[in-house]
Amino acid sequence: MFGIKVKDSLLRLGFPDGIQNAFLFGIFNAFSFQIVLGTPVILYAKTLGASETVLGVISGMMPLLVVLQIPAASYVVRVGYKKFVLAGWGTRVFMIFLMSIIPLIGSLIGHVSTLSVLLMLLFLFNLSRGISSCAWLPWITSLVPEKHRGKYLMIDSACVNASSLVIFIVVALILGKIPESWKFSLVFLVSAVNGFVSLLFLKKIPEVETPDQVRVSAAPVPWGEIIEYKPFKRVLIVNFFWSIGYGGLTAFIAAYLKSIEQFNEMLILLTFACSYIGGLCNIWLFWSRLDHYGSKPILQITFLLWIILMISWVLVTCGLLPRWVVFIGVLQFLIGLASSASNMALTRLAMCIVPVMGRNHFFALFSVVGNVTQGIAPVLWGILIDSMSGVTFGHGHFTFNKFSIFFGLVAIVFIVTLLSIRKIEEPKSLALDKLLQELLLVPTKFWFRFWPRT
Repeated sequence: MFGIKVKDSLLRLGFPDGIQNAFLFGIFNAFSFQIVLGTPVILYAKTLGASETVLGVISGMMPLLVVLQIPAASYVVRVGYKKFVLAGWGTRVFMIFLMSIIPLIGSLIGHVSTLSVLLMLLFLFNLSRGISSCAWLPWITSLVPEKHRGKYLMIDSACVNASSLVIFIVVALILGKIPESWKFSLVFLVSAVNGFVSLLFLKKIPEVETPDQVRVSAAPVPWGEIIEYKPFKRVLIVNFFWSIGYGGLTAFIAAYLKSIEQFNEMLILLTFACSYIGGLCNIWLFWSRLDHYGSKPILQITFLLWIILMISWVLVTCGLLPRWVVFIGVLQFLIGLASSASNMALTRLAMCIVPVMGRNHFFALFSVVGNVTQGIAPVLWGILIDSMSGVTFGHGHFTFNKFSIFFGLVAIVFIVTLLSIRKIEEPKSLALDKLLQELLLVPTKFWFRFWPRT
């Protein structure tokens, strides 16, 4: 009964029949990937003695292997969107099942060998994802009408953030304050089972035919012309700088918190769970505004927030702001809000600008630029942080260290990103000041709604 009501609600919003399966896939997929691509696997690697450089490799592996979308894009039209994604996601799930065995045999082969096997399985996991993910965005873009894509991204983001919040709390409870090997094994098994369930819903998403012109074309792909398409080129530049700053941010925040005595695995995961509450708030802030105002003004507001957040982390690492669990939770809440809004607005912007002809290759290039940069960036950030492990100077409670330098440099990158956003040409977007005026009224409307009437 509940499923029928949800389906009817989505149809009334203008979504095609069967789209609810895409949201259900997103929910269970988030239950799965947030474990093997997120903070839990980073914490497990730290228990094996992984350095910041190795953490950078783990964080960068997934986005770096998205480069395989470029050669894979030509095969999508021959296989079909659904079959292509299913093959990749099925392989991913198999790798997670193998990963769940690693912590159980870790004591037999030693930490170094265990870490090596973990890296190998993560590589194969991300290899299959990198190849198959090139079909996802063209599939959804063809399935969802243009005027409802912003709402689709909002609902999808809400599903992912709600699932991520739940799974982080579950993982925190499983690991506890002193995580043992079998607990990590159980966590990876939870990821594998949810990954398998997500496949069942993926099979139910309606297939969409690829354009006939693309299907029969044997001409070489004009990558030069695609890159030089000015509106798309400017979006690529923003995607590039955003990916430099964001790449590895989650891993190195976790590494920093792990270095503070009062933060154990449970507290770190619970503070990270706050980021998904922030992501959920986007559906309240931008539900109708993303399609109405456009992506550009939302990106401008979001990157102003990013700059403030990175400066705040500099002050935290220097000892000028408190390292209270609640305060770190607030920072993570705002990071989740900013991250979700950035991803939604940038993805919607690409959907609006990319032409129908050559859509697979435009999206492949868009994903590759962002993801490869996010793959290389954490490795370079990790090397930088490791190389500055002995850098510490200050006076009294003020201590400038390797993490302070990292967050300061990320703040500079986000300033460059904000300047790049100004050059974006987005059709039908409204001015920033109009969005700001309406957002400033949101707290007022909320307050008056609950103000007692006499």
